[in-house]
Amino acid sequence: MSVWRISWLAVFFIVLIWSGINPKDFTTWVLEVMPALIAIAVLFYTRNNFPLTTLTYSLILIHCVILMVGGHYTYAEVPIGDMFREMFDSSRNNYDKLGHFAQGFVPVIVAREVAIRLSVFKSRAWMNFFIVSMCLGISAFYELIEWWVALMSGEAADAFLGTQGYIWDTQSDMGLALAGAIIAIVALSSVHDKQLKKMSADEYAR
Repeated sequence: MSVWRISWLAVFFIVLIWSGINPKDFTTWVLEVMPALIAIAVLFYTRNNFPLTTLTYSLILIHCVILMVGGHYTYAEVPIGDMFREMFDSSRNNYDKLGHFAQGFVPVIVAREVAIRLSVFKSRAWMNFFIVSMCLGISAFYELIEWWVALMSGEAADAFLGTQGYIWDTQSDMGLALAGAIIAIVALSSVHDKQLKKMSADEYAR
């Protein structure tokens, strides 16, 4: 196993174990951390047949860390969010907005990698349109999941939803996911293309 994989796994499991030690609300922790656990299971299953670029693995790890930190404290009580709330005299802890931005920023690069490597689209413009739309759809579906889980979880609903009294929370969450997807496409496509080209060259050499 490479040093890179060992480092990736070390960061993931250190943060996961930390997040699971006396979380603010155990039910909320399970709900928030579940996507990270699903992600690592999928990555483990595909590690040999469909390894990803370093950029994509790195972004997935960052997203997992965001989820695990939010799960430990609940999104409304993450200390760094409170720090920025006081700094900018905000009425709410906006750490959850970072999570929803990542919900677009990270999956769009994952989708881009799969689409390019499997030659799903002939046009990059259509590819960008569809994968950004897909990320917005996933964000909207996640909001529905939050709603359904909140209805079933009773007391844990407020902690899981993290609306903090903001009536436009759902709409702003989806808007941030959309913005994250678009920004990732604009900012990272060039770097991503270089890594995909290198990966393709290495596979051909083998």
